[in-house]
Amino acid sequence: MNLENARAVLQDAELIHSADAVQRAIDSVAERIRQDLSGLYPVILAVMSGAVPFVGHLLPRLDFPLDFDYLHASRYGLETQSKSALTWRSGPWIALKERHVLVVDDILDEGVTLSTICARLKQMGAASVRAAVLVEKNTGKTKPLIADYVGLVVPDRFVFGFGMDICGMWRNLPAIYARA
Repeated sequence: MNLENARAVLQDAELIHSADAVQRAIDSVAERIRQDLSGLYPVILAVMSGAVPFVGHLLPRLDFPLDFDYLHASRYGLETQSKSALTWRSGPWIALKERHVLVVDDILDEGVTLSTICARLKQMGAASVRAAVLVEKNTGKTKPLIADYVGLVVPDRFVFGFGMDICGMWRNLPAIYARA
């Protein structure tokens, strides 16, 4: 996708959740995480690259001791919107044995990627694994994983913004849009 196409995609897109709605959702998720994890000294793991905006806004709202790390696993490529086999690219680097882990991701779509990540973290010896997602897509299908913390629900459409990309672009938007 080139610059002109990217601008056209945004111009034609439908606003699903405003920037204010996204921030309110992050406040809500942070409060629930504080209630559940503040006494556990958890490891917060961001799933790259989509979780960067979400975790960047979430961490300052968590006023308790924690460790932070990342991992990179994906079923999508930059040049496509189609799914493929899960590819592990990096991390996590912190030892997870007997630690409470919170995986932070941008979207729970079909749940395959996040479910696979959580299963692998359990195999690595995590005492518990929870998942927080900024958005959950309402697919109408049963998912292999239920996120412990969900900020917003989006329709079963291709969405982008606030970490979610469209062909590598528009992760930097403060709101969430659906492709026309």
